[in-house]
Amino acid sequence: QVQLVESGGGLVQPGGSLRLSCAASRSIFSFNAMGWYRQAPGKQRELVAAITSGGSTNYANSVVGRFTISRDNAKNTVFLQMNKLKPEDTAVYYCNAKDIYNYWGQGTQVTVSS
Repeated sequence: QVQLVESGGGLVQPGGSLRLSCAASRSIFSFNAMGWYRQAPGKQRELVAAITSGGSTNYANSVVGRFTISRDNAKNTVFLQMNKLKPEDTAVYYCNAKDIYNYWGQGTQVTVSS
């Protein structure tokens, strides 16, 4: 059973920064890709950023230039650095890992508000 444990969410003012972490219970290289999704109230879950086992990344248009996905292979951890946060970034953020299955973390709340 794969476990993904997220941390780093919280309340931040517009323009501020947060870094989310996702610790996996096995080597992140065993997954085809890992990523971050978010779901705001009343909206569908959407992809924010993803990184493949080969290191390729992709981002939602709304976060390009502000968010960066990265990984620490030794710690089996994937990060999402979020800068220049906007109120519309407010959502529950979920870590995702894919092999032949989809695995999800429990989610962490990010609230951007003054």
